[in-house]
Amino acid sequence: MFSPVLTMMMERHRIPVVDEANIDAFAEAHDLTALFFPGDWLRLAESNDVAVILPELVQAFQGVFKPAVVSRESERELQSRYRFDAFPALVFLRNGEYLGAIKRVLDWEDYLTQIDGKLRRGPSAPPRFELPEACATHDRHDHDHFQ
Repeated sequence: MFSPVLTMMMERHRIPVVDEANIDAFAEAHDLTALFFPGDWLRLAESNDVAVILPELVQAFQGVFKPAVVSRESERELQSRYRFDAFPALVFLRNGEYLGAIKRVLDWEDYLTQIDGKLRRGPSAPPRFELPEACATHDRHDHDHFQ
């Protein structure tokens, strides 16, 4: 279930919903795609902010990329495919291949700069997903000091 704000924006701007079953066909049908991963709008106020910003970004880039919203049921699986670690997120693709991701809400100029950079680069593999440093494993075990 999407927020009322996102639902209204999707209807007003005819932004489709994609999921694991149809995302590849959607992305390959368009030269450039922006996938919106809203996350839990009840918990993340920024989700509605990006829902309002996304159509403005499409307009600012003169419709060069086609937006889509990722279904809530497919978010986690597709998040692991594109390897980003925070919601809301925009993932940019060229003919289905990864260009980059933008997480959370940015200032307008930062959106313009970052999106322009992503759209100009060649496709690549998503970045490696790394655990935060506090979760990193160590060569020695914490219980070693008891020996």
